[in-house]
Amino acid sequence: MSRVTLLATLIALAVPAMAVSQEAPAPAAPTAPAPDKSGFTLFDPTPEADLRALCTDRPTKSTGPCTVDAGHLQIESDVVNGVYDHSGGMNTTTTLYTNPTVKLGLTNTLDAELNIVPYETISTRDRATGRRTSIGGVGDLFVRMKWNLMGDDGGNVAVAIVPYVKFPTAEPPIGDGAVEEGVIAPVSINLPMSWQLVIDPEVDVLRNAADHGRHVNASALLSFTRPFTKTISLSAEIWTDVNFDPTGKVTQVSADFGAAWIPAAHPNFQLDGGVNFGLNRVTPVAQLYLGVSRRF
Repeated sequence: MSRVTLLATLIALAVPAMAVSQEAPAPAAPTAPAPDKSGFTLFDPTPEADLRALCTDRPTKSTGPCTVDAGHLQIESDVVNGVYDHSGGMNTTTTLYTNPTVKLGLTNTLDAELNIVPYETISTRDRATGRRTSIGGVGDLFVRMKWNLMGDDGGNVAVAIVPYVKFPTAEPPIGDGAVEEGVIAPVSINLPMSWQLVIDPEVDVLRNAADHGRHVNASALLSFTRPFTKTISLSAEIWTDVNFDPTGKVTQVSADFGAAWIPAAHPNFQLDGGVNFGLNRVTPVAQLYLGVSRRF
Protein backbone atom coordinates (compact mmCIF):
# COMPACT_ATOMS: atom_id res chain seq x y z
CA MET A 1 0.00 0.00 0.00
CA SER A 2 1.43 3.39 -0.99
CA ARG A 3 1.89 6.13 1.57
CA VAL A 4 -0.86 8.22 -0.07
CA THR A 5 -3.30 5.30 0.07
CA LEU A 6 -2.38 4.61 3.73
CA LEU A 7 -2.86 8.27 4.67
CA ALA A 8 -6.22 8.40 2.91
CA THR A 9 -7.32 5.27 4.73
CA LEU A 10 -6.33 6.71 8.16
CA ILE A 11 -8.16 9.97 7.43
CA ALA A 12 -11.24 8.06 6.35
CA LEU A 13 -11.23 6.13 9.62
CA ALA A 14 -10.40 9.16 11.81
CA VAL A 15 -13.05 11.59 10.52
CA PRO A 16 -16.09 9.55 11.68
CA ALA A 17 -14.40 8.93 15.05
CA MET A 18 -13.74 12.67 15.50
CA ALA A 19 -17.30 13.46 14.58
CA VAL A 20 -18.59 11.06 17.19
CA SER A 21 -16.24 12.40 19.89
CA GLN A 22 -17.29 16.00 19.20
CA GLU A 23 -21.02 15.39 19.30
CA ALA A 24 -22.80 17.65 21.76
CA PRO A 25 -23.62 15.92 25.08
CA ALA A 26 -27.19 14.88 25.56
CA PRO A 27 -29.19 17.64 27.25
CA ALA A 28 -29.71 17.22 30.97
CA ALA A 29 -33.13 16.22 32.13
CA PRO A 30 -35.14 19.30 33.11
CA THR A 31 -35.20 20.03 36.84
CA ALA A 32 -38.63 19.72 38.38
CA PRO A 33 -39.91 23.13 39.49
CA ALA A 34 -40.20 23.74 43.22
CA PRO A 35 -43.71 23.00 44.46
CA ASP A 36 -45.98 25.97 44.98
CA LYS A 37 -46.68 25.92 48.73
CA SER A 38 -48.19 29.39 49.02
CA GLY A 39 -51.72 28.06 49.27
CA PHE A 40 -51.17 25.82 52.28
CA THR A 41 -52.59 27.00 55.61
CA LEU A 42 -53.31 25.80 59.11
CA PHE A 43 -56.49 24.16 57.78
CA ASP A 44 -54.88 22.83 54.57
CA PRO A 45 -51.52 21.47 55.82
CA THR A 46 -48.38 21.11 53.75
CA PRO A 47 -48.07 17.47 52.55
CA GLU A 48 -45.35 15.39 54.16
CA ALA A 49 -43.47 15.11 50.85
CA ASP A 50 -43.19 18.92 50.57
CA LEU A 51 -41.96 19.64 54.11
CA ARG A 52 -38.77 21.62 54.50
CA ALA A 53 -35.82 20.03 56.27
CA LEU A 54 -36.27 20.26 60.04
CA CYS A 55 -35.11 23.70 61.20
CA THR A 56 -35.08 24.78 64.85
CA ASP A 57 -34.11 27.80 66.95
CA ARG A 58 -31.66 25.70 68.91
CA PRO A 59 -29.01 24.91 69.95
CA THR A 60 -27.19 28.15 70.93
CA LYS A 61 -29.00 31.46 71.44
CA SER A 62 -29.70 32.08 67.76
CA THR A 63 -33.13 32.48 66.20
CA GLY A 64 -33.27 31.37 62.58
CA PRO A 65 -35.47 32.91 59.86
CA CYS A 66 -37.10 29.55 59.01
CA THR A 67 -40.74 28.90 59.92
CA VAL A 68 -42.74 25.74 60.57
CA ASP A 69 -44.63 24.47 57.53
CA ALA A 70 -48.34 25.31 57.41
CA GLY A 71 -50.57 23.07 59.48
CA HIS A 72 -47.71 21.40 61.36
CA LEU A 73 -46.81 21.51 65.04
CA GLN A 74 -43.21 21.68 66.29
CA ILE A 75 -41.98 21.46 69.88
CA GLU A 76 -38.47 22.56 70.83
CA SER A 77 -37.38 22.25 74.45
CA ASP A 78 -34.54 22.02 76.90
CA VAL A 79 -34.59 18.77 78.82
CA VAL A 80 -32.53 20.54 81.47
CA ASN A 81 -30.74 23.90 81.42
CA GLY A 82 -28.34 25.14 84.09
CA VAL A 83 -26.84 28.64 84.38
CA TYR A 84 -23.94 29.29 86.78
CA ASP A 85 -23.00 32.82 87.89
CA HIS A 86 -20.40 34.05 90.40
CA SER A 87 -20.96 37.82 90.27
CA GLY A 88 -21.82 40.31 93.04
CA GLY A 89 -20.32 38.21 95.82
CA MET A 90 -22.92 35.49 95.21
CA ASN A 91 -22.81 32.05 93.67
CA THR A 92 -26.08 31.67 91.74
CA THR A 93 -27.41 28.60 89.96
CA THR A 94 -30.52 28.90 87.81
CA THR A 95 -32.02 25.60 86.63
CA LEU A 96 -34.77 25.23 84.06
CA TYR A 97 -36.68 21.95 84.21
CA THR A 98 -37.69 21.78 80.55
CA ASN A 99 -38.30 24.94 78.59
CA PRO A 100 -40.73 24.15 75.77
CA THR A 101 -41.39 26.36 72.78
CA VAL A 102 -44.49 25.25 70.88
CA LYS A 103 -44.71 26.40 67.24
CA LEU A 104 -47.68 26.16 64.91
CA GLY A 105 -47.44 26.82 61.16
CA LEU A 106 -50.22 29.20 60.11
CA THR A 107 -49.19 29.73 56.49
CA ASN A 108 -46.17 28.75 54.42
CA THR A 109 -44.17 31.69 55.81
CA LEU A 110 -45.83 32.50 59.15
CA ASP A 111 -45.91 30.63 62.43
CA ALA A 112 -47.09 31.36 65.99
CA GLU A 113 -44.92 30.42 68.97
CA LEU A 114 -45.45 30.07 72.74
CA ASN A 115 -42.66 29.60 75.29
CA ILE A 116 -42.85 29.11 79.05
CA VAL A 117 -40.72 27.34 81.65
CA PRO A 118 -43.02 25.07 83.70
CA TYR A 119 -40.65 25.16 86.67
CA GLU A 120 -37.33 26.80 87.40
CA THR A 121 -35.24 27.32 90.51
CA ILE A 122 -32.79 30.03 91.54
CA SER A 123 -30.35 28.98 94.25
CA THR A 124 -27.83 31.40 95.77
CA ARG A 125 -24.96 31.27 98.25
CA ASP A 126 -23.40 34.37 99.77
CA ARG A 127 -19.66 33.77 99.59
CA ALA A 128 -18.98 36.07 102.56
CA THR A 129 -21.55 34.66 104.99
CA GLY A 130 -22.29 31.24 103.53
CA ARG A 131 -26.02 31.99 103.66
CA ARG A 132 -28.07 30.02 101.12
CA THR A 133 -31.44 30.78 99.58
CA SER A 134 -33.59 28.98 97.00
CA ILE A 135 -36.80 29.87 95.22
CA GLY A 136 -38.75 28.06 92.51
CA GLY A 137 -41.75 28.58 90.29
CA VAL A 138 -43.13 28.94 86.79
CA GLY A 139 -41.41 31.26 84.31
CA ASP A 140 -42.77 34.10 82.19
CA LEU A 141 -44.86 33.43 79.08
CA PHE A 142 -43.46 34.56 75.71
CA VAL A 143 -45.71 34.86 72.65
CA ARG A 144 -43.99 35.28 69.29
CA MET A 145 -44.92 35.48 65.63
CA LYS A 146 -42.28 34.62 63.03
CA TRP A 147 -42.83 35.98 59.53
CA ASN A 148 -40.35 34.88 56.88
CA LEU A 149 -39.77 37.59 54.28
CA MET A 150 -37.56 35.59 51.91
CA GLY A 151 -35.66 32.32 51.65
CA ASP A 152 -37.97 29.98 53.55
CA ASP A 153 -38.02 27.45 50.71
CA GLY A 154 -34.52 27.86 49.33
CA GLY A 155 -31.90 30.37 48.27
CA ASN A 156 -28.64 31.59 49.76
CA VAL A 157 -30.21 34.30 51.94
CA ALA A 158 -33.20 34.12 54.27
CA VAL A 159 -34.73 36.95 56.30
CA ALA A 160 -37.52 37.08 58.88
CA ILE A 161 -39.03 39.40 61.45
CA VAL A 162 -40.02 38.08 64.89
CA PRO A 163 -42.01 40.37 67.20
CA TYR A 164 -42.74 39.09 70.70
CA VAL A 165 -44.55 39.99 73.91
CA LYS A 166 -43.63 38.70 77.36
CA PHE A 167 -46.46 38.26 79.87
CA PRO A 168 -45.53 38.26 83.59
CA THR A 169 -46.59 34.78 84.71
CA ALA A 170 -43.51 34.42 86.96
CA GLU A 171 -43.38 35.66 90.54
CA PRO A 172 -40.43 37.89 91.57
CA PRO A 173 -37.50 37.37 91.67
CA ILE A 174 -37.91 34.84 88.86
CA GLY A 175 -39.71 37.52 86.85
CA ASP A 176 -40.03 41.30 87.10
CA GLY A 177 -43.83 41.42 87.00
CA ALA A 178 -43.98 43.53 83.82
CA VAL A 179 -45.30 43.13 80.30
CA GLU A 180 -42.33 43.58 77.97
CA GLU A 181 -41.86 43.38 74.23
CA GLY A 182 -39.28 43.34 71.50
CA VAL A 183 -38.44 42.33 67.95
CA ILE A 184 -35.78 40.11 66.38
CA ALA A 185 -34.72 40.32 62.71
CA PRO A 186 -32.85 37.08 61.92
CA VAL A 187 -30.84 36.77 58.71
CA SER A 188 -29.15 33.57 57.48
CA ILE A 189 -26.55 33.44 54.72
CA ASN A 190 -25.16 30.33 53.04
CA LEU A 191 -21.38 30.51 52.86
CA PRO A 192 -18.82 28.44 50.92
CA MET A 193 -17.85 24.93 52.13
CA SER A 194 -21.34 24.30 53.59
CA TRP A 195 -21.03 26.96 56.30
CA GLN A 196 -24.10 28.97 57.30
CA LEU A 197 -24.04 32.32 59.07
CA VAL A 198 -26.97 33.58 61.18
CA ILE A 199 -27.11 37.23 62.27
CA ASP A 200 -29.64 38.11 64.96
CA PRO A 201 -30.14 41.81 65.78
CA GLU A 202 -32.71 42.31 68.55
CA VAL A 203 -34.25 45.32 70.30
CA ASP A 204 -36.31 45.01 73.50
CA VAL A 205 -38.29 47.45 75.62
CA LEU A 206 -37.85 46.44 79.28
CA ARG A 207 -39.03 47.69 82.65
CA ASN A 208 -36.56 49.74 84.67
CA ALA A 209 -35.02 47.93 87.61
CA ALA A 210 -35.77 50.77 90.08
CA ASP A 211 -39.19 52.04 88.88
CA HIS A 212 -42.02 51.46 86.41
CA GLY A 213 -40.32 53.33 83.57
CA ARG A 214 -39.02 51.69 80.40
CA HIS A 215 -35.64 51.44 78.74
CA VAL A 216 -34.08 49.86 75.66
CA ASN A 217 -32.13 46.62 75.62
CA ALA A 218 -30.20 45.62 72.48
CA SER A 219 -28.52 42.34 71.59
CA ALA A 220 -26.91 40.71 68.59
CA LEU A 221 -25.02 37.57 67.65
CA LEU A 222 -23.05 35.96 64.88
CA SER A 223 -23.61 32.20 64.68
CA PHE A 224 -21.71 29.86 62.37
CA THR A 225 -22.99 26.33 61.65
CA ARG A 226 -21.54 23.56 59.52
CA PRO A 227 -22.37 19.86 59.02
CA PHE A 228 -19.85 17.59 60.76
CA THR A 229 -21.39 14.41 59.36
CA LYS A 230 -24.55 13.73 57.36
CA THR A 231 -26.60 13.81 60.58
CA ILE A 232 -24.60 16.00 62.99
CA SER A 233 -24.02 19.74 62.75
CA LEU A 234 -21.80 21.94 64.93
CA SER A 235 -22.34 25.60 65.82
CA ALA A 236 -20.20 28.38 67.28
CA GLU A 237 -21.31 31.93 67.99
CA ILE A 238 -20.42 35.16 69.69
CA TRP A 239 -23.27 36.93 71.52
CA THR A 240 -23.53 40.35 73.14
CA ASP A 241 -26.31 42.12 75.04
CA VAL A 242 -26.40 45.76 76.16
CA ASN A 243 -28.95 46.78 78.80
CA PHE A 244 -29.46 50.55 78.98
CA ASP A 245 -31.18 50.56 82.38
CA PRO A 246 -31.06 54.02 84.03
CA THR A 247 -29.31 52.50 87.07
CA GLY A 248 -26.32 51.74 84.84
CA LYS A 249 -25.55 50.23 81.46
CA VAL A 250 -24.62 46.53 81.58
CA THR A 251 -22.91 44.76 78.69
CA GLN A 252 -22.75 40.96 78.54
CA VAL A 253 -20.69 38.90 76.10
CA SER A 254 -20.51 35.14 75.65
CA ALA A 255 -18.98 32.50 73.38
CA ASP A 256 -21.48 29.72 72.66
CA PHE A 257 -21.00 26.24 71.23
CA GLY A 258 -23.61 23.65 70.28
CA ALA A 259 -24.18 20.38 68.44
CA ALA A 260 -27.35 18.94 66.90
CA TRP A 261 -28.14 15.42 65.69
CA ILE A 262 -31.01 14.59 63.32
CA PRO A 263 -31.14 10.81 62.76
CA ALA A 264 -31.35 9.80 59.10
CA ALA A 265 -34.25 7.48 59.89
CA HIS A 266 -36.18 10.16 61.83
CA PRO A 267 -35.92 13.50 59.95
CA ASN A 268 -38.57 15.12 62.18
CA PHE A 269 -36.57 14.60 65.39
CA GLN A 270 -33.53 16.47 66.76
CA LEU A 271 -31.35 15.99 69.83
CA ASP A 272 -28.99 18.80 70.77
CA GLY A 273 -26.81 20.24 73.51
CA GLY A 274 -24.37 23.01 74.15
CA VAL A 275 -22.36 25.20 76.47
CA ASN A 276 -22.10 28.99 76.70
CA PHE A 277 -19.10 30.70 78.31
CA GLY A 278 -19.28 34.22 79.76
CA LEU A 279 -16.49 36.47 78.50
CA ASN A 280 -16.75 39.26 81.09
CA ARG A 281 -17.57 39.54 84.79
CA VAL A 282 -21.22 40.52 84.41
CA THR A 283 -22.03 37.55 82.14
CA PRO A 284 -22.88 34.21 83.77
CA VAL A 285 -19.78 32.04 83.95
CA ALA A 286 -21.32 29.08 82.12
CA GLN A 287 -24.58 27.69 80.82
CA LEU A 288 -25.05 23.98 80.03
CA TYR A 289 -28.10 22.47 78.37
CA LEU A 290 -29.50 19.40 76.65
CA GLY A 291 -32.52 19.67 74.39
CA VAL A 292 -34.89 17.88 72.06
CA SER A 293 -37.15 18.93 69.16
CA ARG A 294 -39.96 17.14 67.34
CA ARG A 295 -42.11 18.07 64.37
CA PHE A 296 -45.60 16.62 63.94
